[in-house]
Amino acid sequence: MTLRVALHHETRYAYDRSVALGPQVIRLRPAPHCRTPIRSFSLHVAPDGHFLNWQQDPHGNFLARVVFPEPADHLHVSVDLVADMEVLNPFDFFLEESANDFPFEYEPWLAEELLPYLKAMPAGRRLKRWLAAVPREPRPTVEFLFALNQRLYEDLEYVVRMEPGVQEPERTLELGRGSCRDSAWLLVQILRHLGIGARFASGYLIQLRADVESLDGPSGPEKDFTDLHAWAEAYVPGAGWIGLDPTSGLFAGEGHLPLACTPKPQSAAPITGLVGECEVEFSHTMEVERVEQSPRVTLPYDDGQWEAIDALGQAVDRRLAAGDVRLTMGGEPTFVSIDDMDGEEWNTAAVGPTKRVRAETLARRLRERFAPGGLLHYGQGKWYPGEPLPRWAFGIHWREDGVPLWQDPELIADEATDHAPEPAAAEALAGAVARRLGIDPSHVIPAYEDPLDVL
Repeated sequence: MTLRVALHHETRYAYDRSVALGPQVIRLRPAPHCRTPIRSFSLHVAPDGHFLNWQQDPHGNFLARVVFPEPADHLHVSVDLVADMEVLNPFDFFLEESANDFPFEYEPWLAEELLPYLKAMPAGRRLKRWLAAVPREPRPTVEFLFALNQRLYEDLEYVVRMEPGVQEPERTLELGRGSCRDSAWLLVQILRHLGIGARFASGYLIQLRADVESLDGPSGPEKDFTDLHAWAEAYVPGAGWIGLDPTSGLFAGEGHLPLACTPKPQSAAPITGLVGECEVEFSHTMEVERVEQSPRVTLPYDDGQWEAIDALGQAVDRRLAAGDVRLTMGGEPTFVSIDDMDGEEWNTAAVGPTKRVRAETLARRLRERFAPGGLLHYGQGKWYPGEPLPRWAFGIHWREDGVPLWQDPELIADEATDHAPEPAAAEALAGAVARRLGIDPSHVIPAYEDPLDVL
C-alpha cells in the first residue's frame, strides 16, 4: 500500500532594515536514522547570492551552513519533501539479553560512548519525588518504557507555548503543563536519572485523518496536519534508539520524522545564527498534502470512483429489469469479534461462551431491517466431516407479499437468558400444539436424549 505525502515548510524573517547575517545553521533535513522513507527533499534559502554547504554534526545530523556575503532585509527558508507513510511497527526490534529487563547496565565501552546522553541535570524536589514513585523491581524493559511514557503523558497537560527556549524540568512539573519540547526534555532527564541513555529529538510530525472512525479509542485528527515537534529517544542495547513521545504517550511511528537528535535541545534548534540589530517580523507556513494513495481496505475507492461504480450498477439493473432477468444471491455473514479476536470460538471452536448470543443479536437486527414480520428458526446447521454433531443455524423466513409469519418478537426466546426448560414445560407445549392441530394429546409421547452422548 502506498500513501505518499508532500510536506511544505516555509519560515520567513522580515527585518526593518538591511542587516548583516552571520552564518545560519539550518537543521531541517530528515536525519539519517529517519525510518519513514523520504523520496525527495529540497531546501531553498533566500536571498540569493549565499553559499550553502552541507555538513554533519558530531551526532550524525545533517546541517546546512549558509553564509551571506551581503546585508539583507529578509531571510526565507523553504523546505519541500515527499515521504511514504508506510506503517511502521514501533516494537519491531529485539533486545540484547542483558537489557531484556529494567534495570540493566550498559557494557563499559558502550557506557563510555553514551556519556553525553547519560549526563543528567541535578534533580529538584519535584523531579526527585516523581522519580521516587517509579517502580524499580525487575520488569520487561519495553513494558517499563511504555509505562513511564504513559505516566508522563497523564501527568502533564499539553499546551502551545510561543516563548523561546525549553522549560527546566522542575518548572514543567511545577506547572503540570508544557509544550512538546518541555515534556520531551523532562523525559530525557527522567531517563538519564534512571540510568538510560536519552537524547532530545526535534523533527516533523505528520498526522493524517483516519479513513474510518476508531471503534475502541480516539480517531485522531479531523484533517491532515503537520508541525514541528519534539520527543525523546532512549538507547536500549539491541534495539538502538527508541522514540518516546510524551505528548501522546506513544512510541514514535511513521509520522515522526526526526531532523536533529542531540544531547541538549539547544543544538537541535531548526535554525540558529546571528543577525544584526533590528526589528524582526516572524511568520511560517506548514502544509501536508496527499499526492498518491493506493486503494486499501478502509478506503478502496475515492468519491469519483464510487460514483462511477454506482452509476454502472444502476445501468446494469435497468438492463436486467428491461429483460425481466431476476437474480438471487445467497451468502453467510461472517462475524469477526473486536473484543475477543484471539478467542477459540472465533477461530477454531464450533461453540463458545458468546457465539450463540452474538448470532442471535445479528439475526434479530437482520429481521428488523429486512423482514419485520419474519420468523426466526433456530435449528440444525451444517455437519462437517470429523465433527460428532451438526452445528446450529439461525434462519430468518418471511413472505414476499409482506404478510407476517410472526407477530410478537418478544415471544422469541432470548439466547442470553438461561430459560432452564423442564420436562413438564415441554409436555405442556407439545400438548397445546396437538390440541391446536386437532389431535388427541394422548398421542404425545416423551422423548429423551441419548444418555451416552450426555455422559
